[in-house]
Amino acid sequence: MPQRISLKSLNTFGIDVSCSQLFRFRSEKELTALLEDEKIRSQFMVLGGGSNILFCADYNGTILKNEINTLRFDTHEDTALIKAGGGVIWHTLVEECVQKGYTGLENLALIPGTVGAAPIQNIGAYGVEVKDAIVSVRGYSTRTSAFETFENNECAFGYRTSIFKEKFKNEFIITEVTLRVSKKESPNTSYGALQEHLTSAGIKKPSCKDVFDAVCAIRREKLPNPKIMGNAGSFFKNPVIEKEKYESLIKTFPNLPHYAFGDKYVKIPAAYLIDSLGFKGVKRFDANGAQFGVHTRQPLVLVNYGGATGASILTLAEEIQKAVLEKFRIHLEKEVCVVRG
Repeated sequence: MPQRISLKSLNTFGIDVSCSQLFRFRSEKELTALLEDEKIRSQFMVLGGGSNILFCADYNGTILKNEINTLRFDTHEDTALIKAGGGVIWHTLVEECVQKGYTGLENLALIPGTVGAAPIQNIGAYGVEVKDAIVSVRGYSTRTSAFETFENNECAFGYRTSIFKEKFKNEFIITEVTLRVSKKESPNTSYGALQEHLTSAGIKKPSCKDVFDAVCAIRREKLPNPKIMGNAGSFFKNPVIEKEKYESLIKTFPNLPHYAFGDKYVKIPAAYLIDSLGFKGVKRFDANGAQFGVHTRQPLVLVNYGGATGASILTLAEEIQKAVLEKFRIHLEKEVCVVRG
């Protein structure tokens, strides 16, 4: 029987599962060569940082690890264009921009994962989404067996979504992302928690480095380090509901917080919904005695304290979804990608 390959170190939940084969590609040419193998092409999955995935069983296909680490800056009068390979660590890119004094990505500091995964989820934090900086996305389409480039307006970016997550799900392998950042100091400090942190630090005119440091401090305080405690960051998206539904809900739940989301919708903090149901800090044990649960400081984060199975964590996630739906009539959508085998 062929030896299977462990994926425990390749997913931030630290789930101990395996795959049939694993290959790393460091260029578009290497990716193309791998996909010429019919055995690989018949069942494969591309993995970046493994930071937005929950394995609930062994994967019976091939894992292709994106390690295209090219990074180039082209400077212009007021802006800089960045061409980043899909395997570049996202935080490394943000850090390099800040070191150069370029503004635009500092609010997205410490988001785990790779550049190739960023457009799929349209990652966002502290008042900024990556779509605000993306110029284009290049990758390999398994539908056309060719490389294609999508301009920003062709990517169908939305709240934690894109054309690569919806229409072309599992059909487009991102190899390069082009982003535009500003050479002028013009950081976005509109997010409440960010403003509070900067004010408490006595910073009146923050630089992009100030914002970067503040975001890192806030995230480190709120979120567990996956190298110490297995997790995938926010497990659920903040639900977006129609204003009419919100107005109906506040008659029963007058303290229900919300944020404007366009003209017709509002966004509800998922953390509030989960916390109000008593799930924050909940700990469970699976059949083998391994512990998992909800983080003690951030109810959006499900954690693997060591040795838990993905299936156990998924069961807890579904329990939370059911409880929120029953009490608030709101469906919590998973932000994490679940792989069932």
